[in-house]
Amino acid sequence: MFNNVMWATDGSENADQALGCAVQIAQRENAHLHVAHVAHVAHVAHVVEKLVTGRVAGQNVRLDEPELEAKIEAQTATAANQGIKATLHRHVGPAAHVAKELAKVAQESDADLIVIGTRGRSSLTGLMLGSVSQQLLHVAHCPVLAVPPAAVTQREPGEHEAVATTTS
Repeated sequence: MFNNVMWATDGSENADQALGCAVQIAQRENAHLHVAHVAHVAHVAHVVEKLVTGRVAGQNVRLDEPELEAKIEAQTATAANQGIKATLHRHVGPAAHVAKELAKVAQESDADLIVIGTRGRSSLTGLMLGSVSQQLLHVAHCPVLAVPPAAVTQREPGEHEAVATTTS
């Protein structure tokens, strides 16, 4: 049923929990796992500014993008070591357009399903605009499996079935 499964991640704990569902589906379906991460333009600009000037103008800036990238690369490699064909897709975009960028990655990778956690690293902007998972439900070309934290934590270790919210 699924040939290409995309796991959308922002590096948060909830995204990490959704990875288990994505891996299980990819294994069961013998599908290609596409790992998608969209770094925010502002975060990348501030990281460069910090490296060049030694300071950052503004507040509440995440300077951990290099660490997030390394973590996501390791997660992709771990999935590949489990016998899954896995590809990492990195994009940079404005925070307000993360869902659109993820939908673009899904379209380009011919994803049949997108797996995403329901809560991530949202800020006040996320509260005003709505969550990325909610926005993705409206812009994705394929079904979206939104994995709430409780769906994973209420199960025994190794079980990653989730109650899904999908749209097409």
